[in-house]
Amino acid sequence: MQAREEHPFAKFVAILGRGKTKQRHLTFDEARESMAMILRRETLPEQTGAFLMLLRLKEESPDEIAGFARAVCDVIRKEVPQDAPRPEFDVPSYAGKRKQLPWYLLAAFTLAGQGRKVCMHGAEGHTAGRLYIGEALAALGRQMAGSWDDAARQLERDDFTYIPLSVLQPRLDELINLKPILGLRSPVNTFPRLINPLNAPVMVNGIFHRGFLETHTGAAMQLGQERFCVFRGEGGEPERRVGKTCEVAYVMDGAEFRERWPAMVEEPRVPVEEGALDARLLGAVWRGEARHAYGEAAVIGTLAVWLRTAGDAASMEEAEALARDMWQARPRQLLAA
Repeated sequence: MQAREEHPFAKFVAILGRGKTKQRHLTFDEARESMAMILRRETLPEQTGAFLMLLRLKEESPDEIAGFARAVCDVIRKEVPQDAPRPEFDVPSYAGKRKQLPWYLLAAFTLAGQGRKVCMHGAEGHTAGRLYIGEALAALGRQMAGSWDDAARQLERDDFTYIPLSVLQPRLDELINLKPILGLRSPVNTFPRLINPLNAPVMVNGIFHRGFLETHTGAAMQLGQERFCVFRGEGGEPERRVGKTCEVAYVMDGAEFRERWPAMVEEPRVPVEEGALDARLLGAVWRGEARHAYGEAAVIGTLAVWLRTAGDAASMEEAEALARDMWQARPRQLLAA
């Protein structure tokens, strides 16, 4: 009986799964090549599952995350319309909210109201019991981008777009929805946050675990990101937890540094009941029809970090004052009832 020839992808699984003494991280080039094969559907399902779970068990390195993100960008940059506007801010949203509304969406709208273009992108519905940006936009009478042309039109007209992963990269959307099957999150919940599909100069990122700040700043530097910040955000999203001290790690013009932002309000005790998150409240607070002390602090505090990352302010205090002024001057007609 003739031996079967080894599959070209098998070498990547072997690198990750040789045991504690022989396994190693993938190099940037290996990560880029392996993800390119997955995107081209050149892997078998069992290989893809083993690969993702071995990475999850080992924990991803900066080179791996950067290589995966670059492989996706290699595909995406060929699909984006040549005349698409370049946004200033890239805001990934891949976790979904469970305890708080996505107040950072109002931070994005505040920037858009100033004529500063914001591209949001993210996943929808991969974990039960969470509120995702697509749902929140629908409650506010807004639509997700249904195509790259749609995203370009929205950016041109509204200075804001939200591109779901199903449009951004359908193969990744399939993989992120494997969580109920695999029982665990995978690197696909992580590295799409570094894609920056429209090449915005400013990228803001939120993660679940504080210990992975170095992983994300290392990946951002590997990708040559001009201005970048990452912090342990509320629900794992790029929203500052204003009820607690927030450590923010930055990459600015090739240099890394950190700041500790103080708490702004008392941390609320929020019941987690199904259906408790009504996204229509975002619109009411935006228009001034309702007040929400924590939510408004979250908008201002989040916006302050984003502005600091963009270089609008030389200190945390200056950034927060600027964010407060921008919030007060927001165009309330932007979100009609």
